[in-house]
Amino acid sequence: MRPFGCGARGNAHHCKHCRDLYDGGVPDRDSSPAAWQAPTATGPLNWTQKVPGSKSMTNRALVLAALGDGPSTLRGALRSRDADLMCEALRAMGTGIETSESDPTTIAVTPAELHGAQVNCGLAGTVMRFLPPLAALATGTVLFDGDPRARQRPMRPLLDALRTLGVTITGDALPFRMESHGVPAGGTVEIDASASSQFVSGLLLSAARYERGITVIHRGGTLPSLPHIEMTVEMLRRAGVEVEVDTARWTVAPGPIAGGTWEIEPDLSNATPFMAAALVTGGTVRIPGWPTATTQAGDHFRRIATAMGGTIINDSTGLEITGPVGGRIQGIDLDMSEIGELAPTVAALATLAEGESHLHGIAHLRGHETDRLAALAAEINNLGGACTETADGLRIEPSDLHGGLWKAYDDHRMATAGAIIGLRVPGVAVDDVATTAKTLPGFDAMWEAMARG
Repeated sequence: MRPFGCGARGNAHHCKHCRDLYDGGVPDRDSSPAAWQAPTATGPLNWTQKVPGSKSMTNRALVLAALGDGPSTLRGALRSRDADLMCEALRAMGTGIETSESDPTTIAVTPAELHGAQVNCGLAGTVMRFLPPLAALATGTVLFDGDPRARQRPMRPLLDALRTLGVTITGDALPFRMESHGVPAGGTVEIDASASSQFVSGLLLSAARYERGITVIHRGGTLPSLPHIEMTVEMLRRAGVEVEVDTARWTVAPGPIAGGTWEIEPDLSNATPFMAAALVTGGTVRIPGWPTATTQAGDHFRRIATAMGGTIINDSTGLEITGPVGGRIQGIDLDMSEIGELAPTVAALATLAEGESHLHGIAHLRGHETDRLAALAAEINNLGGACTETADGLRIEPSDLHGGLWKAYDDHRMATAGAIIGLRVPGVAVDDVATTAKTLPGFDAMWEAMARG
C-alpha cells in the first residue's frame, strides 16, 4: 500500500491545482495559446465509455469511513483532484488512508483520533462543506482555506449552524479557523440551505458522532439538489446510522458508524457529456455499469435525453443511448432545481437544439465553481449563440454558431460543455480543459478517442 496522492494522469497532470503558478485568474480570449482544440465529429458516434467512480459517493464514503468504528475499504473510488483533497485533509487530521499498489481506485481507511491540521479545500465544495462538522470532533485548531474562487463560495449558514452547536469558529468564509472543546453536544439547528444542499449533507454525515446527534431543519428558499441529500441519508443508513426524514427536517441519532466495504458507482454526472455526444451526432454511446437503482442526480439525465429526442436502453449491463437521426435534438423547458449540476451539459445541448429551451430553478449555480449562469451565457453568446440569463436560469434560442475560444473559468463542467458544442461546431477551443481533473482526470484523451471512433 502507498499514501494517497494526486491521481491525475497524462495531460491532466498539468492542471492548475498541480502548478505553483495558479493565481485564480481567467485568461483573456486572445491569451490562451495552449487552448485545447475540441474535436468535431464527422458522423454518428459509436462508442463505449467506462466512467470512473462517483465523486459524490467517494467523498461521502471517505468521511463516513474516517468516523467509522473500524477500518473500511472503498472499491472503485474516484481518483481526481476533489477526492485527493478530501483524502489529504483527512490524513492531515490523523486518519490513515492508503491506496493499493495494483489498483489506485481501492482505498483503505483506518479511523484514528482526529487532531488539529491545515485543510486545503481547493475548489471542492464537498471538502469545504463536509469537513467542518467532522473537524469539530478534532482536538486542536483546524485551519481551512482553498483556491481564490473558493473564498467567494457560500459558507456562513454551515458555520453559523456549527456555532449553534458550540463550536468556536473565526471567519464566515474561507479562510476560517475552528476550535472545538471536546465532542460537541449536538442538538437541533435551523439552517438556510437554499444556496447549497451540501450544508445539510455536511451536518448529517458527522452527526452520529455528536453526543445527542443532530436534527437539521431547513428554513429558507427552495432546497436545491435534493438527490444529493437522499444519497447522504441512504449511505448513512447503509453504515448502520439511524436517520429520520420529514419534510425539510432530518434527524440523525447518536451512535456508531460501521466500518466495512463501499462499492462506488460510476459517476453518472460525468457520464452525461458522453451521452450528450450521442444526442448531438445521432450516434450511440454505451456506459457500462450504469446502476439500475441509484440516488445519483446524473440518473435524471435519462429522462432529459428522452425528452430531447434520444432513445435509452438501461439493463443489468449498463446504459445505451442513441440520438435522433442527424442529431436533430429538441429544445426543452426544464426545472433543474434538484439537478443543477447537469445544467452545463443541458445548456450545451440546448445551444444545438431545434426550438427554444428554458432552464430554470438554478439560481444557486451562481455560487458554484464560478457563476455558471453568467459563464454559460457569455460563452454561448461568444460562439454566436442566443442565450439570455433569467433570475433563476437561462433561455436559449436556436442560432448559427461559429468557432472561437470557450473559457472554462476553472470549472470542470464548463470545460465539458464546450467540448459538447465542439462536436458539432468546428473551431471551438477550450482554454483550460485540464480543469476537468477536478472530477474526471484524462477527460480530453477520452473525448478525443471517442471522436476518432
